[in-house]
Amino acid sequence: MTTTPATTPDSPEGQHRPPSPDWPGWPAETGERYRAAGYWRDELLGDIPARQAALRPDAIALVDGPRRWTYARLAADVAELHGSLYRLGLRRGDRVIVQLPNQAEFVLLWFALQRLGAVPVHALPGHRRQELTHLARVTGAVGYVFPERHARYDHRRPAAELAAAHPALKHTVVVGDPGGHVGMVPFASLLGGEAPRPVPAEAPVAADDLALLLLSGGTTGTPKLIPRTHQDYGYNARAAADVCRLGPASVYLAVLPIAFNFTMSCPGILGTLQAGGTVVVCPSPDPATALALVDREGVTITAVNPPLVPHWLREAQVGGHDLSSLAVLQVGAARLADDLARRVGPSLGCRLQQVFGMAEGLLNLTGLDDPDEIVCTTQGRPVSPGDEVLLVDGDGTPVAEGRTGELLTRGPYTLRGYYRSPELAGSHFTPDGFYRTGDLVRRLPTGHLSVVGRAKDQINRGGEKIDATEVEGHLLAHTAVEAAALVAVADTELGERSAAFLVCNGPAPSVRELARFLRDRGLAAYKAPDRVHEVTELPLTPVGKIDKNALRQRLQENGTPDAAGGGPGRKP
Repeated sequence: MTTTPATTPDSPEGQHRPPSPDWPGWPAETGERYRAAGYWRDELLGDIPARQAALRPDAIALVDGPRRWTYARLAADVAELHGSLYRLGLRRGDRVIVQLPNQAEFVLLWFALQRLGAVPVHALPGHRRQELTHLARVTGAVGYVFPERHARYDHRRPAAELAAAHPALKHTVVVGDPGGHVGMVPFASLLGGEAPRPVPAEAPVAADDLALLLLSGGTTGTPKLIPRTHQDYGYNARAAADVCRLGPASVYLAVLPIAFNFTMSCPGILGTLQAGGTVVVCPSPDPATALALVDREGVTITAVNPPLVPHWLREAQVGGHDLSSLAVLQVGAARLADDLARRVGPSLGCRLQQVFGMAEGLLNLTGLDDPDEIVCTTQGRPVSPGDEVLLVDGDGTPVAEGRTGELLTRGPYTLRGYYRSPELAGSHFTPDGFYRTGDLVRRLPTGHLSVVGRAKDQINRGGEKIDATEVEGHLLAHTAVEAAALVAVADTELGERSAAFLVCNGPAPSVRELARFLRDRGLAAYKAPDRVHEVTELPLTPVGKIDKNALRQRLQENGTPDAAGGGPGRKP
């Protein structure tokens, strides 16, 4: 396949009016084609609970520990919360940063925001001042919802400081006790009060409205924001649910962070609820906790990342859990080693399903009937007939079948541009609308993709995306550091870890010292380097840029490279 010529309806000249000037929509003729094919429907994400309540009011929709919601109760709570958020002052189009761990409140809030037409911005549990400040500034968020405490971190004071620094952030809602912070609204006060009152009629939410903003780990120093609409995100989840054969008897366990695209819609929470199944919230990815819930709740499908797999296999051997209900274990967010993939079925007694996708859109799944060799050695094929895939070399020329190339894609649920980032159009998208994923893959004759690596300067640490440029900028702020480069190191547990190469004006700071330093600068803990090497200078390319390929090569050759060739580096 080749890219579409610039004169087609997919060209900028054919672009229809986007839902917002903040992000580009799909060309008008392309959208009409997606609707005609049945990919896009005039359905709203916020209507899912009520739609299912009309069909199966007494079926269990959501489980969080001892708390259980039937579809009728879920729809009623979402409706009440919708009204409370309106009376709080939120309106259609408002952006709300949502930073909640795996708990039912995330689901209730998310659907209530969808009904209101407000836009949840999916912050991750580990994000701190640096990332949250960026989200508040770029989105102009008017609301922030967060937990009182999570993972021994008290969010309340940082939340108050964030709101003070951003006057637009008028509404702070805490799941728990505000702890004396004036103006913080307890989430519990928004539910269980008076009978819901009607929300005044305003401009109705539309299927092509902006529905949510996901985060992408990128190469521009801070997270890029991914706009998703009701019609494209609903189709994303529905197409994945079809491949996974979800239905009312399906029970999905949400193990990975609930704000992840993987957990939300691959098929995840959305796909399960669209199919009338049950979502069980897992408070921790700890294998003992998760497998106990598989046993207790009769879980049929769940999703984890590769680092969790060996721990799950060990727990399955010694934990004494009844896993007979588990039919499918999805593994994604990073590449799963082939040998480990072959152990999943025999050890857990279920079907492995490899998942390769991105919050920007394209989703690939191995099929439940695919041969074992395909399941264990590839990362799936596109879930939609409307997905277009193109593999190109460094010059943008399509590669021969079976050869490795950078993956370009476009389709009915793949973005056409980042939110409020028009400067990224040329580097991340082709003129005819293909998204440059930065992934290096091979395509089999069956259409399955095998992920080879990354073209972008990004580290995938167990599914957590680390932008090397961002971390390097903070490393250079350390008084002992004169030059810095961050590169990926292959790791059997996490897929990749990070190694920092530092030119210093004295002794190099240790791994622990750098972790404290970066934490104090407001970075998430997973972005701190796993290894530190002190070098006398950094190798440069002919155009004067740091030659990271040379650093990676020296790592492979002798583990602790000295850029000047004089002696071993240090791993403090």
